[in-house]
Amino acid sequence: MAELKTKKTDASVKAFLGTIADPKKRSDCEAVCRMMRAATGSPARMWGTSIIGFGSYEYRYDSGRSGSWMLCGVAPRKQNLTIYIMSGFSKFAARMKRLGKYKTGKSCLYVKSLEDIDRKELQALIEDSVKYMRAKYTSE
Repeated sequence: MAELKTKKTDASVKAFLGTIADPKKRSDCEAVCRMMRAATGSPARMWGTSIIGFGSYEYRYDSGRSGSWMLCGVAPRKQNLTIYIMSGFSKFAARMKRLGKYKTGKSCLYVKSLEDIDRKELQALIEDSVKYMRAKYTSE
């Protein structure tokens, strides 16, 4: 079975943030990091080379595969900020309607700019997801 490539590292989050050339994107990423720190009570850690994650949980699939993953995270990508909401979004339909302009994947929220979304709704979404994940899985 293939091993997960993206893992928690000892790389510097501060140094990584310093590599974000676009000042607006860096500022947005730092703001999301503050939200995630508040929601998890955990320090920022690099996961792989380009994801800033907060907290972790242990999972085990029916297949027997298990591992550790972040409770939430953020990655500054070329086109947008990718915000990792590990619970997914189906449980938060009403909140998602109030969030603003975004796109989603299974557990990824894609945001061009924090100006496009309601920050209070994003903070609440992150908090709700973290609470759900902690209730469902063993976590830090």
